Amino acid sequence: MKYLCKLFSLRPYRPYPFRFLSFENPVVSYNLKPRLTPAIMKLESSQYGFIFSPQLTTVLQVFDKYKHEIRLCGGAVRDILLGKTPTDLDFATTATPDEMVEMMDNENIRIVNKGGLKHGTVTTHVDGVNFELTTLRIDVVTDGRHAEVEYTKDWLLDAGRRDLTVNSMFLGMDGTIYDYFDGYEDLKKRKIRFVGDAKLRITEDYLRILRYFRFYGRLATAPNLHDEYILEAIREKGSGLKNISGERIWSELQKILEGNYGPDIMKTLLNLGLSPYIGLPDQPNIDEFDKVINRSKGLKLQPITMLIPFLKDVQDMIELNNRLKFRVFDRDLGLFLIESRDEKWTPDTIKRNKIKIIQNPPKQSVMKVYIEQLLMYNNERTILEEFQKWTPLKFPITGNMIKSHGVKDGKKIGIILRKLIEYWADDDFQTDIEELLNLIPKAEDEVSCNLKKSQKII
Repeated sequence: MKYLCKLFSLRPYRPYPFRFLSFENPVVSYNLKPRLTPAIMKLESSQYGFIFSPQLTTVLQVFDKYKHEIRLCGGAVRDILLGKTPTDLDFATTATPDEMVEMMDNENIRIVNKGGLKHGTVTTHVDGVNFELTTLRIDVVTDGRHAEVEYTKDWLLDAGRRDLTVNSMFLGMDGTIYDYFDGYEDLKKRKIRFVGDAKLRITEDYLRILRYFRFYGRLATAPNLHDEYILEAIREKGSGLKNISGERIWSELQKILEGNYGPDIMKTLLNLGLSPYIGLPDQPNIDEFDKVINRSKGLKLQPITMLIPFLKDVQDMIELNNRLKFRVFDRDLGLFLIESRDEKWTPDTIKRNKIKIIQNPPKQSVMKVYIEQLLMYNNERTILEEFQKWTPLKFPITGNMIKSHGVKDGKKIGIILRKLIEYWADDDFQTDIEELLNLIPKAEDEVSCNLKKSQKII
């Protein structure tokens, strides 16, 4: 109990009836006290019974047979209370990993992803469905990224190690909601609070900074109703994000930017001094960010597109990629936007970009997205509408057709093919196959001429 004594003092509980939640204004508070009696209400089966698939029922019967308690936990409980269908069902249990492994083995239930066992999680697989079952635990030692855990049978201790009050509730299989830290009240008021002291909880795992902002965007009723103490804690502890992997940071940032109040939350992050710890420049261009966000209202900017206004050049993008470890799509989109954002759009620009798309059949869909994002970034709505309606045409000439006309060099065939596409675009993509084949000598001469010119320069 020493762990809890650092965080909480106790107070009696007052039960209240259940209702699906609606929006209310948040109330600022961070001094949490756990309930002595956490069972606050009981749901009707119609409100949560949809979770009981045949596969889950099979797993629950094992726990019942071996007399171990199991409850739904975390985000699934939150979503059910909001009247939503959870996307994932995670469970907490008094059974230890060894006990669960033995139970499942006895009942011929397959266990997958055995790497989770060391963290207390057993993943069962029943008729194509996986369920994550985690032993109640407390964090004994933390370093800001990882935790050494101890197993417990105390539900309060497990609730006390969770990050936010709205994520700390449990749902018993009989419909009882267990709420130790007023998570239900916070959910009704759309208030995001840490379980216990924000500074301590952040120090245990610095990624909780970004998780706080993600859930704020998901649940809050306005962009800037943050608890000042929480903002102070984030400002004070924000440098700890430098020890968090770039992939985990980018995963959270994407969800923040795609969620409610994404731009406002992003500016809050930067005003708290977090820029250098998430790969952005020390002095990000917030004015340019505001300009791009305001002029692109109603358009679906990719998360990486929303970060580009903060960057002044390609080197900034390279450094951001080095920190956040983007997938190829995001990295190349970011570089494309920085290199192209100052380009003036004319009919010739539109044609040139259509040619690029047609010249790269394997990448057509990706390149089309890149150009559409550039048009959104620059608020070129008329051209954007044209591009969104445009379907890249399939070029009717193949390399073999050029080869059959006497061109044998493979590299030269590729260059001629690209040149023919340019001719085709000049004719608004109307030139037929026969006419294009007749243009092969012209394209070959032009290629040879360009090659001679380049050799003279050398």
